[in-house]
Amino acid sequence: MRELLTTLREQAARNPQQPAVTFVSDFSDFSRTVRDRAQLDEHSRRIASWIQERLSPGDRVLLLYSPGIEFTTAFSACVYAGVIAVPAPLPGRYRHERRRLAAIARDAGVRAVLTQRSDLPEVEKWIAEEGVVGTLCHPTDSQDGDPDAWTAPRPSPETLALLQYTSGSTGDPKGVKVTHGNLVTNVERMVRLFGNDSDTVYGGWIPLYHDMGLIGLMLPGLLCGSGYVQMDPMSFLRRPYHWLRMLDACDVGFTAAPDFAYELCVRRVTDEQLATLDLSRLKAADGSEPVRADVVSAFTERFAAAGLRPEALIPVYGLAEATLMVSGTTGRPALRTAVGVKALEDQVLKPAEGLEAPRVLTGCGAPAGADVLIVDPGTRDVLPERRIGEIWLSGPCVTAGYWENEGATDSTFQAYTGDGRGPYLRTGDLGGFLDGDLYITGRRKDVLVLHGRNLHPSDIEYELRAQHEELEGLHGAAFMVGDDDGLDIAPAIVAVHEIRAHWGAERLGQIAVDMKQTTAREFGVPVAAVALVRPGGVRRTTSGKVQRSAMRALYLAGELDTLHLGEDKLLTAALAEHRRVTAR
Repeated sequence: MRELLTTLREQAARNPQQPAVTFVSDFSDFSRTVRDRAQLDEHSRRIASWIQERLSPGDRVLLLYSPGIEFTTAFSACVYAGVIAVPAPLPGRYRHERRRLAAIARDAGVRAVLTQRSDLPEVEKWIAEEGVVGTLCHPTDSQDGDPDAWTAPRPSPETLALLQYTSGSTGDPKGVKVTHGNLVTNVERMVRLFGNDSDTVYGGWIPLYHDMGLIGLMLPGLLCGSGYVQMDPMSFLRRPYHWLRMLDACDVGFTAAPDFAYELCVRRVTDEQLATLDLSRLKAADGSEPVRADVVSAFTERFAAAGLRPEALIPVYGLAEATLMVSGTTGRPALRTAVGVKALEDQVLKPAEGLEAPRVLTGCGAPAGADVLIVDPGTRDVLPERRIGEIWLSGPCVTAGYWENEGATDSTFQAYTGDGRGPYLRTGDLGGFLDGDLYITGRRKDVLVLHGRNLHPSDIEYELRAQHEELEGLHGAAFMVGDDDGLDIAPAIVAVHEIRAHWGAERLGQIAVDMKQTTAREFGVPVAAVALVRPGGVRRTTSGKVQRSAMRALYLAGELDTLHLGEDKLLTAALAEHRRVTAR
């Protein structure tokens, strides 16, 4: 097993003039900023020498960058210096974002913050406001440091390279300890699974503080491919066509994005724009959030006119605690299987029969070198194919645990089956195998248990969007409230959903009523409250996953900024009493 430093330096020596990282900034003339491998090596040594003068090996360094080529150089410099990189988003304008970043900095015990001159005022202001004391703040594009003064560290595959803070979709963010060996092994497995080679150019819009951008695109481009091309995420969100145009114009052979990105392309790329694209060379991973079968079908059908092959869109499953990728399809179109809804509630993957109500699931391929078990989380019995349980993992891509969090590490990374096998990583995800493919059905902590039935909130959220055009392209969160929250009321379902603000009060009220009726009709359960909020009002992680726990907490505290709230009277009274008691 290798480590990162040797591989990066070998690539720089072998292909010094090859572009290592390219940033596409202006889509009017496709202007690009390029740093080749020799330049990346020189800049990395320069910054690393600055770090080595001030820090010790193993110190943690926070990386805060807006899109551009400097993040890649800073991460490489951390590898060259033997310190641990801690990628994170810039502070942001919302209070909860700035507090979360401060919590990451304190949890990691960062000794320095690396940024660039254009971001420096914002970063310094955040440091002062949040009281993140005892840290150096350095713009890496200032040309400080001497590349010839750099001393090469001697990392091993077991040396920590990265703290990847989890997005916190079901809890507080935790720093996943990722080693050099984890990164190199996961990258090599992805390259083999997807059939990429040294001529493959990687590229996308995913922020590099996110593991899909950093480990899924940037590192394969640097370690095994012909470089990495980045574009500003805001350019994609404003015009999804820009992403596809960049992939075509820059000869990108492999990209990756969360599922919502492919849906956005289907909805917003026009026929005229489609006619300008050649996607015949492209492979694209679809992951980071549940992969919806209708999105896979719609994207592959829509962009077949641009040469996209049926097998080019690749559903994948992974998580930070397993470095990134666990499973994925290759060489064939994605499997889309209609399974029985009643069987799903009984924790069984069974193809729907006759007139039975189906739910179409997407297969995420076979495990890529990991030992994957499906386990009953209550009994810890290993389950056979077609049974749904918690997904457990072991293998060289499983990371070293959580930073300075022994309790969470033991409970998550040290699981043993009922017959004594282990240790395994408990993913918290629910799924099962069907004909060798891994199917993901939801998150264990998110499952709604009502009247003895197991309902997945993503199913309810999807059905509401599918049947109410006013919700199309927006996000929702379904969750339970009840006895566990100290409410004097039977367990009840709450649906929060974004909606555009131009609808009048009367229409919003009718939409809320219709949403309740849809849920009752399709799932046979009542909804006690519907809260309609503005776009952006449903909190999501940096990868786009809905933070249902956070939305539930906001709802219980009465802190949702609603356009309309349709709430059962009993629930309203119980919440008023709950808030009165908790406010004491």
